[in-house]
Amino acid sequence: MTQHADDGVDRHGGVAGLRLATGDTAPDARAPALPVDRNQAILEAAKQVGAILKRAEHPFALTGSVAVYAHGGAQNLQHDVDFAVLPEDAGAVAETLREAGLTVRTPPEDWLLKADCLGQQVDLIFELAHQPVTVELLARAEELSVDSVFMPVLSPTDLLHSLLSAFSEHHCDFGAVLPIARSLREKVDWDAVRRGCGDAPMPDAFFYFLERLEVIGPRTPGASDTPGTPEGPS
Repeated sequence: MTQHADDGVDRHGGVAGLRLATGDTAPDARAPALPVDRNQAILEAAKQVGAILKRAEHPFALTGSVAVYAHGGAQNLQHDVDFAVLPEDAGAVAETLREAGLTVRTPPEDWLLKADCLGQQVDLIFELAHQPVTVELLARAEELSVDSVFMPVLSPTDLLHSLLSAFSEHHCDFGAVLPIARSLREKVDWDAVRRGCGDAPMPDAFFYFLERLEVIGPRTPGASDTPGTPEGPS
């Protein structure tokens, strides 16, 4: 795969730390440390892990809030970085990250692994929208620049499907997903998302909410109601 920009990984010393550009002037050791911008720290972690996975040629796709940012959404990143990987590759991905100097651990949840990179949490997810990550899902990912490093990013249609399918009686935060739907609405195949969500009540309520706010139009007449995984825009 063609490399773009400086992926910032030290092959001998693990993951490189954040570097402050200072020109010809050495930093003053007595000066107080600058506060870390959380959004930039999350982006740096995404770039580092994405570069490691690219070099090892693992199939993957960036997902979550950093993927929304890569597609042109607002830079209001959440508390971690999310990557979708194939279930059968989880062990190999974990070993690759450990060899690069990252700490990888297995949480109680059986659908992801967690890693630490540059002080940020990285989730390696092998189940999205209650379904295993598949080769077809990753094949629909788009190669995009993430703060100057190119990597596969989950398609907008698959992103929205995964977010809406996660709604339940115990977790149904429309306010968190509404800005994402607004910012990506022109890039999403909403009929495909509806098909993927089927007749689940929480996503259906969110579609009604989006229609009333005129974020999206009503269901396309004649569109199939058969539930299933979205196949992306035709």
